[in-house]
Amino acid sequence: MFKPGDSVSVLDDAFSGKVKGYKKGRVVIETSEGFELDFDESELIKVAEAGLTGLFSGKSPIAVLKEKEEPVKRSFTKEKRSKKEGFVLEVDLHVEKLVPNKKGMSNYDILTLQMETAKRQLDFAVKNRMPKVVFIHGVGEGVLKAELDFLLGRYEGITFQDANYQKYGLGATEVYIKQNPNR
Repeated sequence: MFKPGDSVSVLDDAFSGKVKGYKKGRVVIETSEGFELDFDESELIKVAEAGLTGLFSGKSPIAVLKEKEEPVKRSFTKEKRSKKEGFVLEVDLHVEKLVPNKKGMSNYDILTLQMETAKRQLDFAVKNRMPKVVFIHGVGEGVLKAELDFLLGRYEGITFQDANYQKYGLGATEVYIKQNPNR
């Protein structure tokens, strides 16, 4: 089936080369690296000189396989931003994140703690001129969200909306703090 000089490629391996002849019923090929290897005829495929090379943008199958093995080198150009601009304060108001143990706390105590934390963090963000804060309140019954909306409504110079759904789901509110340049 194969004649000496035929270009062949190994089906299940990354070898290709030229047929040198037959030895004990097996095809002997010389790889492009100069090694002599023998294969069963069923393991080889004849490659026309322009055959597979055209399929791989002018590259040999071995070059394409080597390229796949090498990690892709990417170059990143870092955008210059101020530290405050890139940082978003995320405040998780779930009670489990605020206290080590909620045992003995009533719902009123929990809500009060959550609202005090929200007010303290919002005041901190305003004082430190942070442009954005995300309050993670969860979905639940909606009591904490309603109280948070009421608190945020009392502040001047801020706007708020539901946070990015893909990142936070339905249980977060995003607060934008308008910066007064005269401060």
